[in-house]
Amino acid sequence: MSTDLKEKASSKEEILSTNLKHSIFSWTKQSGLNPLNIERAKGVYIYERSGKKILDFSSQLMNVNIGHGHPKVTEAVMRQMSEVSYVHPGMITEARGLLGKKLSEISPGTLNRAFFTNGGADAIEHAIKLARMVTGRHKIISLYQSYHGATYGALTAGGDPRGLPHDSQGVPNIVHVENPYFYRDPWNSKTLEECAENAAAHMERVIKYEGPQYVAAILMEGESGSSGCIKYPPGYWKKVKAIADKYGILTICDEVMSGFGRTGKWFGINHHDVTPDIMCMAKGITSGYIPLGGMMVKEEIIKQFDDKPLPIGLTYSAHAVACAAANAVIEIYEEENLIENAAKMGAYLDASMVKMREKHPSIGDFRNTGLLGVIELVKNRETKEPMAPWNAAPSEMETMNKVAAKLTELGLFTFVRWNWIFTAPPLCITKEQIDEGLDIISQAISIADQQYK
Repeated sequence: MSTDLKEKASSKEEILSTNLKHSIFSWTKQSGLNPLNIERAKGVYIYERSGKKILDFSSQLMNVNIGHGHPKVTEAVMRQMSEVSYVHPGMITEARGLLGKKLSEISPGTLNRAFFTNGGADAIEHAIKLARMVTGRHKIISLYQSYHGATYGALTAGGDPRGLPHDSQGVPNIVHVENPYFYRDPWNSKTLEECAENAAAHMERVIKYEGPQYVAAILMEGESGSSGCIKYPPGYWKKVKAIADKYGILTICDEVMSGFGRTGKWFGINHHDVTPDIMCMAKGITSGYIPLGGMMVKEEIIKQFDDKPLPIGLTYSAHAVACAAANAVIEIYEEENLIENAAKMGAYLDASMVKMREKHPSIGDFRNTGLLGVIELVKNRETKEPMAPWNAAPSEMETMNKVAAKLTELGLFTFVRWNWIFTAPPLCITKEQIDEGLDIISQAISIADQQYK
């Protein structure tokens, strides 16, 4: 081995050792880890320090929408930092003003005013806080099998089992209702339309039980993300909005994952012809290059604070460098037609999955909107027994762990959770790269096929 290669190998080992000794990792045990050691990334690929090329088929955590390593964002960040990196949130910068204006243009209806946060979870926290302030009510309705972030309020609001270890310390007055999960419909609906009717009626019954006069807001994702891409039946969001309007309840739309072109439109809610009262965002706003989140608020709501203080704030709200990055990212979406490409590649992915489902009996369902999709694996299509159950214990993940390991071995990274394999690549992906990813996924799913009954 040459001296250069020895130095590179030593550096790789040192980086691994330093990270394992001095970092705390999310959502996992802290010992026995062997994380991917990433040196660089470009487009839809990430590269390990060993030189291995890996296709990123989930945009990391569904946030690197424009793809990795775009020079325009680097240039925008460097330019902003050379001028001013940070100012007090009570001061203004050109980047902040430009971003707020652009967001008002691409957001639906009168969602004209932006409050900027550090990420998605604190956008949700501030939306809940604002809804309670302006209504004088305290209860929040949200869905089981949803995810809204990992801070206490957001974690409680999400119907995700990651919140269960913290359940005794969760925030009060969050009420969950069933998700309209048609593939596993709790009401045994025969059609999507019937599922929408049943789910909306269920929500309204719960609201009546809880007392509509106490309900401040209904919180839902624009399109379901990490809890299984559970597609809302046609008309469901409209029915929810009608219920909210009937009782004077606000609607909060979480676009953290489904926003910024991910679903083939600017926002997931655009598929439902509804304007929420508050819309939260993060992830794709900067494509993960720099942390930033925010909430867009209807003009008529924020006007309530024209003559009284709005009691919310963050040290890093409207951070100048983050706003500059977001402006560059939004320009990239438009200049490179990435949202249109997400819709086209999503249609291509849908067609490709029809063929793959014929090949693999363990594929029970495929749900997708644009490039926000999931393959659901089952042991039997008739019974729909999942390859691993919801909130599976480690002992129940043997097959899916083998599937995930095979994906990594073959050079593909994606989000594998329970019996789901996510398909959410960067929006710049091509047909050839989708074929590359699906070929790897097909090889991995062959492992699950062996467990089919």
